Amino acid sequence: MKISEVSKKYDISIDTLRYYEKAGLLPNIKKNSSGIREYTDMDCERVEFIKCMRSAGMPVERLSKYIALCEQGEETAEERRSMLIQQRAELIEKRDTIQRSIDKLDYKINIYYNTLRAKENCLHKTK
Repeated sequence: MKISEVSKKYDISIDTLRYYEKAGLLPNIKKNSSGIREYTDMDCERVEFIKCMRSAGMPVERLSKYIALCEQGEETAEERRSMLIQQRAELIEKRDTIQRSIDKLDYKINIYYNTLRAKENCLHKTK
């Protein structure tokens, strides 16, 4: 699959894919005799994983370390697992912070709703 096809499939810009390659996130992208990148199914799976981890808030530097550990093989499995557990914990904390903000917004919105409803009821009573 060519870089433009990968870009469209995963909704990632070509520049971002090239950046990921330079950052070591996509270290083994093959090029044909014309120098055009050819992504394999395994490369595409990695792009999907990278996109997921970036959405989860994992910084490129940490993700680069994770990918480098993957390249080293099974002996790094526990360290990689720990990195994923840490990222999950950070994401859960962020989710909880967002939920507290949503709850506060709901509370404030309900105050306005109840105040406006009370004023509206008051207007109907004066007629």
